[in-house]
Amino acid sequence: MQIFKRNRSRRPDDQDMAETTRPQRRLRILLIDENPTARAVVARRLSHLNYDVALAENGFVAVNLLVTRPADIILIDMGLTMLPAVATIKKIRAANLALSACFVMLTGRLDSQSTVEALDAGADDHVVKPFDFDVLDARMRHLCLRAETLGTLTRHNAELDARIARRAVELGETRETLRELQVDRARLVSSIQALHDEVERLSAQQG
Repeated sequence: MQIFKRNRSRRPDDQDMAETTRPQRRLRILLIDENPTARAVVARRLSHLNYDVALAENGFVAVNLLVTRPADIILIDMGLTMLPAVATIKKIRAANLALSACFVMLTGRLDSQSTVEALDAGADDHVVKPFDFDVLDARMRHLCLRAETLGTLTRHNAELDARIARRAVELGETRETLRELQVDRARLVSSIQALHDEVERLSAQQG
């Protein structure tokens, strides 16, 4: 397992511009590829594009790595053999190790079957090799932005559901209180009527 991080020194007068053009947090990528040369090349290029890149030589290593190092994007070579790409995705999802991560398949051919296989396996997107790194960069950032937006909406919906549940409980309690008040009122009216009847009876006897 390797992790690539790129730290570049900045001049003081570049700081303001850099803060406005770069994300506050470097996105974390996990690249799963059995080809050591491909891993090194892709990791180096993505590091220069401002990503933190971790490398895994197969799906088993990837699963173990995700336990301690979450990823925003998981790049998986479709040609994995030790643990096939589809099985790798299923294993990662079954272990709940990538609840908010985006999966991108790296395929070696451009055909509909490859695309369907990648998407059916749970990939969010697929890229055909050799790929343009600037295009890959744009697509991955778009996926992360979409995932972040969906996550925000999901949290808001959960909060709304919780508020509705609380209001329902409060309404139920209010209804129960109202019912108890109605019962008490009925008892009071009955007591007043009984007292009134007793007064009339006594008055009639005295008369």
